[in-house]
Amino acid sequence: MKLSARYNRVNLLTSLIILLITGVIYYIVIHFILLDKLDKDLAVEENEIRQYTKAYQKLPLPASYLDQQVSYKPIHKDSGGVREFSYTTYLNTKENEIEPGRSLVTTVSLQGKIYQITITKSRVESEDLVRIILLITLGVTVVLLLSLILINRFMLNRLWKPFYITLQRMKAFEVAKMDRIKEEPTKIDEFNELNQSVNAMAERVRQDYKELKSFTDNASHEMMTPLAVINSKLDSLLQTESFTEQQGTLLEDIYLATGKLSRLHQSLLLLAKIENNLISDAQEIDFKELIEAKTRQFKELFEKDNLTVTFELEQTEINMSRYLADILLNNLFSNAVRHNRSGGQISIMLTSDLLTFSNTGKNIQVQNRLFDRFSKSTESEGMGLGLAITKQICNLYGFKIDYEQIDESHIFTICFKPTT
Repeated sequence: MKLSARYNRVNLLTSLIILLITGVIYYIVIHFILLDKLDKDLAVEENEIRQYTKAYQKLPLPASYLDQQVSYKPIHKDSGGVREFSYTTYLNTKENEIEPGRSLVTTVSLQGKIYQITITKSRVESEDLVRIILLITLGVTVVLLLSLILINRFMLNRLWKPFYITLQRMKAFEVAKMDRIKEEPTKIDEFNELNQSVNAMAERVRQDYKELKSFTDNASHEMMTPLAVINSKLDSLLQTESFTEQQGTLLEDIYLATGKLSRLHQSLLLLAKIENNLISDAQEIDFKELIEAKTRQFKELFEKDNLTVTFELEQTEINMSRYLADILLNNLFSNAVRHNRSGGQISIMLTSDLLTFSNTGKNIQVQNRLFDRFSKSTESEGMGLGLAITKQICNLYGFKIDYEQIDESHIFTICFKPTT
């Protein structure tokens, strides 16, 4: 979830809760104020009846007005004085409807008799006023929430725009191109500090990359001459005189180790060239024809391990270096043969979008770092650079390579047109 979305959610939820709580409190307070006013009006009417009774020694006539009714009823002397407010109903004679009302029941003493006075007022106006206030409050709440949504959506997006631009440029940053990450002008101090930190980090990465590239180039060139000399001297030594069996074994081990070192040097040099994009002979390559040719080259190895190879190839042309395409397929074929089992299977599928190699084999323990340099299983006799080179070739041309293991099947998939 994006920070702005999370902030909007928390902000809106908090605002909604606060507005609902304050709305309820506001409603209760207004309701209490109006009820108190109604009770005071009833008390005023009660006071007028008592003054009239005291002055004229008789009860006022019972009255029934639009919003008020007064009635009298004689009660027993022993009932005592009663005075209480209560909710009741009120008959609106004009509308002939029952409405909510508020009544005051009290007593008055007149000429030795006790009369119960019931004063009833309609609560319709008070309820209507409360309802109007409630609707206004809800309307204000909705307007405030909509305003917050609009402000958060447009204002926050505008505020965070420099951050997302910087983030996009960081994603597109390639150390090999030595480009500077362009700073996005902004008046926000935190984003300016972020831009400065990003460029400082990029500069350190570029410097480290330069030093590493220089070291790799120098080491590769310096290793070529000693390796050539060692191989030449070994060839000359093997041709000059005879050796004992023990000496021959030692020389064979030296020869194999030198050959492995030479292949390692060539692989590392190839990786450096791929990473620096120094192989630029891109052309349209018929991948179906190249796979068929590579299959004929590996035919003896297939027969040696009694491997069954199945194909499902479509006519596909890919724009890339023929040299790197050959290395890519060579690594995939070699991997499928080397890590297979006797009598196993290899399945190759080619479409305009995908190239899939599937082979039977044992379970491996390096799945998460399979494409790392020098990453290999304990049974492997290789140097652990084949799949790393394959990965770099795919990165160079924007291909996406994935690996998955289903039961005993090891599946490598190269997507020529990745969606992301």
